[in-house]
Amino acid sequence: MRDISIIVISAVLINNIVLSQFLGICPFLGVSKKVSSAVGMGLAVTFVLTFAGMITWFVQQFVLIPLEIEYLQTIAFILVIASLVQFVEMVVKKTSPDLYKALGVYLPLITTNCAVLGVSILNIQKTYGFLDSVVNSFANAIGFTLALVLMAGIRERLEDADIPASLKGLPISLITAALMSIAFMGFTGLI
Repeated sequence: MRDISIIVISAVLINNIVLSQFLGICPFLGVSKKVSSAVGMGLAVTFVLTFAGMITWFVQQFVLIPLEIEYLQTIAFILVIASLVQFVEMVVKKTSPDLYKALGVYLPLITTNCAVLGVSILNIQKTYGFLDSVVNSFANAIGFTLALVLMAGIRERLEDADIPASLKGLPISLITAALMSIAFMGFTGLI
């Protein structure tokens, strides 16, 4: 149980996939304009990342390793992730058309979100077992969602702030992301 709590704390706070490992920056900056769309994207990434961690572990252990074709790992993992994203896209389109419109192009971009592929590969590189892979994937998704929602909340507040014209938009967003990254560095040494 101690190992699982270490994985969770490490993935969410210490080695946050966005703010410490700098994976998934495109949706982090693109979807973090409103908290509602950030939460929706976070839920979609959580679903995809968790199930991708499960399925890719099985693919690695029961297909790639027995057939000695580990060199096809990246291609196989991308196919798994693309299939999951298609499934999520269909579900979101049917259940929440407003969220589907709000996420726009960023929902299909989960397929190319390097955070999803990165976590799947890191699970294998760290030689995690099945349960550890699922926990690590879910915790990284929670860390991604946390960073996304925090950034969206800050960006909503910045809309009303008196910011110099040269810093409005992307420049202030990048400065904010850098400051958030520095703040998350404060968790280093927690474990």
